[in-house]
Amino acid sequence: MTDAGTATRPILVTGGAGFIGSAVCRHLVGCGEAVVNVDALTYAANPNNVAGIAGDPLYRFVKADIRDRQAMAEVFATHRPRAVMHLAAESHVDRSIEGPLDFVSTNVLGTTVLLEAARAYLDRLDASASEAFRFLHISTDEVFGSLGDSGYFDETTRYDPSSPYSASKAAADHMVRAWGRTYGLPILISNCSNNYGPYHFPEKLIPLMILNALHGEPLPVYGSGENVRDWLYVEDHAVALHTILTAGTPGDTYTVGGNAERSNLAVVEAICDLVDARVPGATSRRGLIRYVADRPGHDLRYAIDASRLRERLGWRPSVTFEEGLARTVDWYLANEGWWRPIRSERYRGERLGVLEKAAG
Repeated sequence: MTDAGTATRPILVTGGAGFIGSAVCRHLVGCGEAVVNVDALTYAANPNNVAGIAGDPLYRFVKADIRDRQAMAEVFATHRPRAVMHLAAESHVDRSIEGPLDFVSTNVLGTTVLLEAARAYLDRLDASASEAFRFLHISTDEVFGSLGDSGYFDETTRYDPSSPYSASKAAADHMVRAWGRTYGLPILISNCSNNYGPYHFPEKLIPLMILNALHGEPLPVYGSGENVRDWLYVEDHAVALHTILTAGTPGDTYTVGGNAERSNLAVVEAICDLVDARVPGATSRRGLIRYVADRPGHDLRYAIDASRLRERLGWRPSVTFEEGLARTVDWYLANEGWWRPIRSERYRGERLGVLEKAAG
């Protein structure tokens, strides 16, 4: 296959109608990159996430499942991408506790089908296009398990996943590395900390707490609220991923963090204070906090050492957690038309991931 004009060909983004994927699509189009968004439009995906770029000539959407071998082969043959940014995944730990097989199917099998489609496509490219091609697999810091009170995850941390979700992502990471080593696929892997920001599906901690606080509903905090996460603003993450794709070294892994460790309780309290300041109530929203039974296998602490990304590629977060959280609260207050249908039709704030004892 002759491939003149490699630089003008699109970047294939899987899962581009989801939370992080849509931020990536918006960022890429804003930078003048052509994008093909492949998404199966499962429950957490939303075409409204990319409505602002849907009419842009640089943007194309394909509804397809990454587990569908024929569909993936057709996507590569039709759009002839110069790179892949693979974000399509089942991603909520609580849902993985209730339905682990869906996570294995999408995250492990789907990733492998995509790798095979990319390998077959790469074999047909000419030398210059093949040399330029990249496959960036976007993963999570949850594959590393739990930290104690000190220390950080980095690119050398051993894998120790705790949940069906993190185990499925760890398996996908290993498949990607295997395709790089066995078949010579020019792969890159990123492992990010917890993301937050606009367009976040309301089952996740920060949007759930914002909307519950706004409506005066209980704010469920798992356990004692002492679990710590490193929070990364989603638009900063999109910039980091674009940077890794264009400047990263094939075969390398990059950990991506926001340098913003906070306990879950501290995050919820900050959200309460921000909502109180914008929509005052009779009493503080902190009074809505309720401690509930902890999630099974709940990791204590995540924290990222992103020095490789900072020192080699020059990326660093552009906003503090306080700035990013205020922007996020303001976005949800201003975009009821986005979240209202989700809360009424797809997710009403119910608890997920509760284990029921088998009868008998």
